[in-house]
Amino acid sequence: MRLLRTTADPRRPSTTRRVLAALASTALLAPVAGVALAAPASAHGGKDRIARLAGAGSASAGLIMSENIEQVGENPSQVAISGCFMHTAPVFVTSGVDSVRVYDVSDPLSPTLTGVLPQALFENEAMTCGERRTRDGVRRFALIGVDLVAAAPTDPQHVNVGGGELIVVDVTDPTDPTITARAPGLTSTHTVACVDGVQCRYAYSAGGRGSFSVFDLRDLDAPKEVDGDRAADGLQPFTSPTGGHKWNFDAAGVGTHTGYEGASMWSTKKPGRPRLLATTGAAGAGDDPAFEGWNDFILHNSFRPHAERFKPNRKPSLKRGNVLLVTEEDYEQTDCALAGSFQTWWVKRLNGKPGSIVPLDKVELADLGTYPLPVGAFCSSHWFDYRPGGLVAVGFYGGGTQILDVSDPREITSHASAVWGASEVWDAMWVPVYKDGEQTKRRTNIVYAIDLLRGLDVYAVDVTGPGAGSSVQLASSVAVPQRLGSSATPLVLVGAAMVMVLVVGRLRRRLVPA
Repeated sequence: MRLLRTTADPRRPSTTRRVLAALASTALLAPVAGVALAAPASAHGGKDRIARLAGAGSASAGLIMSENIEQVGENPSQVAISGCFMHTAPVFVTSGVDSVRVYDVSDPLSPTLTGVLPQALFENEAMTCGERRTRDGVRRFALIGVDLVAAAPTDPQHVNVGGGELIVVDVTDPTDPTITARAPGLTSTHTVACVDGVQCRYAYSAGGRGSFSVFDLRDLDAPKEVDGDRAADGLQPFTSPTGGHKWNFDAAGVGTHTGYEGASMWSTKKPGRPRLLATTGAAGAGDDPAFEGWNDFILHNSFRPHAERFKPNRKPSLKRGNVLLVTEEDYEQTDCALAGSFQTWWVKRLNGKPGSIVPLDKVELADLGTYPLPVGAFCSSHWFDYRPGGLVAVGFYGGGTQILDVSDPREITSHASAVWGASEVWDAMWVPVYKDGEQTKRRTNIVYAIDLLRGLDVYAVDVTGPGAGSSVQLASSVAVPQRLGSSATPLVLVGAAMVMVLVVGRLRRRLVPA
């Protein structure tokens, strides 16, 4: 989301970054606990229904949603930012401003908190789950990218102000998440990602404009950065034409790097030496007048369904593995017709030649026809997750949780939506189907929405078409208005979160170099 980059060494923070770090790591934000956000006045048409859920200390001003989605649970005890699912156990890990949390999701309708690592942390925008098979069994861990500040009471001798660090948190015992290793990096660790989460031996950083870091995790207790240029003296980062935000890796072993200049796709057959295959060119960089508005800040993250089926020069189709799904973020733009879109791209070739990835369709929040549209608020698209069959769950910040139908990649449409009056959804994720404790390729119809103000919301979505058989059947006793007031997020945390959002948002334009 909010990229705080300066031209100085990221490990030597400016005065501004020190101030922000202090805000993030103290409890002195109580005076802003009274921040109020207006609830929407009415539902749109006859298809939407409003559930006004008045709980003691609630951060929620009201819920408006389409008829094919319902809230079935919540866990609002964290100022939440990102999350991920483990592969060999029904375990969900979340990261927030205040902590790393581990949940048992054996019952996807009722995630059960099992362990907490208290930690002042910003931003770790993409929680990354990794696993390693050892002689003693499967070792499970989460990778944290420190972007601005990290300080844990369990590890007081290591306080990071300035970022540029990878942290390994062992969650093999889900009741006791523990920091076990650290590694400095030359480039931004705004996000980090395992090349292969099932056997995570290498991870890539977000990087900056034109570069990124590769971390060698083969010795998980002593990770280190890989030298990008072995012919030059000293440690060198790797170069990228589209650096700056997120790596996503598909079933064909191709990594997509999204950022300031669009998206580039790389072969990771040799994960310590990735090879460039294709880029989104001028359109992805926002420089093609024929595709105005396709990148006003960054291409944020991506996914390519059925990537293993890819063959060059075939017509675009999800089933053919040649459609790249992307979110474009421009979070400081408050016009929801311009603030940041969800996009589809046609991957024509992966041979390194120009023009190999071209735009298909994009939708802004205002294009979806869902109500209400936030006014003067964050309403950009952000993290998303794909469900086999063509449904995508997307967090749109103040625009809530949006379920999009991308089965026809040339015409993205709205499938369902849920919007709270006081909310900032950073991520939305389909809960995987687990069989005998192992994650399968199928997805349930349950969506976890990770909300900076509300914590973790659980939704059930009516799904149709391929993959509908993976739906969780809901008991008739589960109703939208059910809610425990005692579970509401403390307003002091809401206030702290809002201050971080507003301060960082206002400073981003000044801190990011042109």
